[in-house]
Amino acid sequence: MRLRISARKSDLARLQAYMVGDALKEKNPEVEIEYRFRESLGDKNLTDPLWKIPEKGVFTEDFFGELLRGETDLVVHSWKDLPTEHKSETVIAATLPRADQRDLLLVKKSHFDKIKSSKTLNVFSSSPRREYNLTGFFKEHLPFGLEHVKFESVRGNMLTRVRKLIESPETDGLIVAKAAFDRLFSATEPEFLEGQQQLRQYFQELNWVVLPLSINPNAAAQGALAVEVLKTRTDLLDVLKTIHDPETFHCAQKERDVLSSFGGGCHQKIGIAVLSRPYGRITILKGLTDGGQVLDKRELELTSAAPRFAADELWSADVTAEREALKTYQIPAGTKGLFVARSEAWPADLKWSDFVWTAGLKTWKNLSQKGIWVHGCAESLGEQEAARLDILAGEKLTWAKLSHEDGYDSAQENMTLVPTYTLKAQQDKSSLQGKKFFFWSSGSQFLKAAEENPEILSQHHASGPGNSHQVIRAYLENKKSYDPKNLHVFLDQEDWRKQCTK
Repeated sequence: MRLRISARKSDLARLQAYMVGDALKEKNPEVEIEYRFRESLGDKNLTDPLWKIPEKGVFTEDFFGELLRGETDLVVHSWKDLPTEHKSETVIAATLPRADQRDLLLVKKSHFDKIKSSKTLNVFSSSPRREYNLTGFFKEHLPFGLEHVKFESVRGNMLTRVRKLIESPETDGLIVAKAAFDRLFSATEPEFLEGQQQLRQYFQELNWVVLPLSINPNAAAQGALAVEVLKTRTDLLDVLKTIHDPETFHCAQKERDVLSSFGGGCHQKIGIAVLSRPYGRITILKGLTDGGQVLDKRELELTSAAPRFAADELWSADVTAEREALKTYQIPAGTKGLFVARSEAWPADLKWSDFVWTAGLKTWKNLSQKGIWVHGCAESLGEQEAARLDILAGEKLTWAKLSHEDGYDSAQENMTLVPTYTLKAQQDKSSLQGKKFFFWSSGSQFLKAAEENPEILSQHHASGPGNSHQVIRAYLENKKSYDPKNLHVFLDQEDWRKQCTK
């Protein structure tokens, strides 16, 4: 079988077409591929911001015509570029596993003093979504003491945009889709080598931040590829099933359906992220509709329905504790990244110039206000959430975790526990008698309660998705009391009460 694959002419679009072609040949060795690359309307009009161009599908509609005329067999798109309206003649027949769906902020190191003195950040981005969701975040989570954030329109391929940033005397930063750089830096084809080298050279002049989805959810389907074919080509549908990733398809399509319910289009100030995890699907929706409705939702759809109890049968308590810094600590030689469990774990005398990743946004904000550059965070979903920085860093990073001396020693590869303080938790004295469902804010809180009240082990227990869950499970397994039906994960205590109260 010989297949004609069409895509845009840009480096990224060609690379994505090759990814699909290579996947097809790996699963179907008899397939021969012919690539067809051309410019789209969006490539020809590089002046107007995309949201101001009246035509829909400025990067995709030209290829729809090729499919209808039989000039190509399938088209590879960045799925976020496709209009949300469904076409009657074609179908998205396959998608590959999704790349990182988060956005990336690049900031010129040479502008740090300028930004601090002016308290103003000038950023290249043509996205109304990013401007709406990120302005306040930048003021609190970048170490500049910002009072103003100004967005400027920018167009062009990835290399062009970064070059514009480097050459602009006024502009300090640029926001782009992280997936684009991850793919470009990972390409092995010789035709991309020159562009990779130029990008690596530019990156030496930049600091960067992986922007959190809980603040800045992605454009619908960002990071996912869409393989479009005619519905009548049943021969192609069977072949494309061999490379199709159903989970990516479900999440990306759900995002597109949500965006469509508000009218669709890249002019919208709306971000929507759907994340698939073993315990369920997380949906994050933030933005402002054309009608002025503020959107701000973060919810978990559990894989298995949660049990529900009367409010007086539920128990939870915040952890209060005394923390004292250790006089000595030892970060292992060769460590390139620090995972910071909470801001108190950062030693007052620590000078660090490599990568910093925090457990959540609160720790990020506190460190930033101490002048520390934070590259991103696990968004309170646990340290098992991979930072996915190796490609951008150009090397496999070795991590250490800054936490208290009794902190959970992560089983995650390349993550060594470095105790920097002691923790003396003050246990809540409220009675556990008659309670049937417990939410634990930390593993140590559970361990102390379980030792003092072993009768609670047979009840239902819940925590956030991070290390607390691992600590509770390990203890229950050790005590021969583990029942998967009785151990649950929620986003936080509020989510737990909302889903589990009768």
